[in-house]
Amino acid sequence: MSLNLLKLCVGCESIADLEEWIAARRAEAMRQGRPPEQAHITRMVPKRGDEIVGAGSLYWVIRGLIACRQPVLAIRPFVDAEGVGRCRLVLDPAVTPVEPRPCRPFQGWRYLTPADAPRDISRHAAGDLAAMPEAMRRELASLGLL
Repeated sequence: MSLNLLKLCVGCESIADLEEWIAARRAEAMRQGRPPEQAHITRMVPKRGDEIVGAGSLYWVIRGLIACRQPVLAIRPFVDAEGVGRCRLVLDPAVTPVEPRPCRPFQGWRYLTPADAPRDISRHAAGDLAAMPEAMRRELASLGLL
């Protein structure tokens, strides 16, 4: 059974902001001769990592809504320069929008079961919803219409 993570995307105003940030970080890594791996560093290592890697995703909360996800490719614990244990969540750089769902702020990350995870918005399955601008999806979700 797969398991997902849920995390706040601090500093992003939209899915487009997240995608731009990912592209900029990957381009910078390539300029520096490093692999263009997209990763997010967090303090704690998920104890249930074996249920997440390869099958689960990191779902991002943007401006109070679960908005998108990225598949988790690897979880790599490490110790930083100050001797503090940290965790690098290696993510697929492709961002998949999901049906927006309200989510209150929290610290760190939370586990998210597949049954509780919002469905992907795919161009084929969702029709008009996939073509709708993100701001409109947010507004409709805040009104309880999505």
